[in-house]
Amino acid sequence: MNRATTAAVKSGSAWRSPWVIGWIALLAVVLAVNAVMIFLAFATNPGLVRADYYEGGREVERTIASRLEEGPGWTMSIDTPEGVQADRPTVVRFVVVDKVGQPATPDAVTYYAYRPSDVSLDFSLPMVEEAPGRYAVEVQFPLAGIWDTLVATRSGDNEYSLGQRVSVAQP
Repeated sequence: MNRATTAAVKSGSAWRSPWVIGWIALLAVVLAVNAVMIFLAFATNPGLVRADYYEGGREVERTIASRLEEGPGWTMSIDTPEGVQADRPTVVRFVVVDKVGQPATPDAVTYYAYRPSDVSLDFSLPMVEEAPGRYAVEVQFPLAGIWDTLVATRSGDNEYSLGQRVSVAQP
């Protein structure tokens, strides 16, 4: 090594490099942000909402089981065709039968479509009875993407529903 190279190596310490200083500063910022987040998580922790969470969960389970027992015992199914496309009419069918497999006749059947990302596009349509226990509706989804659909049947004061997620394609 000559004298110029030796002098440059000695004076050019890695700790003086802007790249090393930048990486150390970035690491310090990340660690500081994590420390603040951990502090806020502990400082704002509401704890358990209910002290008897387990018993509360069991009560919800018993309530659901009792509602199913009180229900009419209908078997419901939604028939959404494959390849649903946006801005194209699609016929969706709904079939409902009672405990012994005979067609059931609820008072009203309604089709609901919910757009998880935009509530302004949600809509509902009444379904028309094609035959006993079989209902249909012509649906036209305004946008492609994921839609949560629900068919609600009303019988007297009770309402029973069945949900389905639909993927709507671009035309």
